[in-house]
Amino acid sequence: MSLQIGNQAPAFTLHTSINETISLSDFAGEKNVLILFFPQAFTGVCTKELCAIRDDISRYQNTNAQVLGISVDSVFTLAKFKEEQQLNFPLLSDFNKEVSTAYHSIYESFTGMNMKGVSKRSAFLVDKAGIIQYAEVLESAGDIPNFEAINECIARLMN
Repeated sequence: MSLQIGNQAPAFTLHTSINETISLSDFAGEKNVLILFFPQAFTGVCTKELCAIRDDISRYQNTNAQVLGISVDSVFTLAKFKEEQQLNFPLLSDFNKEVSTAYHSIYESFTGMNMKGVSKRSAFLVDKAGIIQYAEVLESAGDIPNFEAINECIARLMN
């Protein structure tokens, strides 16, 4: 059963690419949170998606929304990826796959390499009260979340 709009977002605390911890609860009552799960750093579609967010970060900052990128990559891989792509939002390591699993955003088997437990490309918008206001889990890693719909949802939360 997947998470739906109106569900309480599963709580989490993860390490960032600079080895600090961020919890979803850090933003409670303060900011809406856009959680972007992505399969793997340094892959073409992931780089395109996250660089588009980087280039449009003012949209999120101006609407009091915190962007968090999450993958099962190590903190070391995410640190290099963040540095090389000059990403201006936190990347969190779900190395133990607990958060991806809690959000029903994990592949049992990924690509032809039969990799187990890779995050599915997904987007969740969590409001200040911790309630999911947007949920999109993509089966194809080549697809990108519907950012037009996400941005419309963020705009509604501003009112």
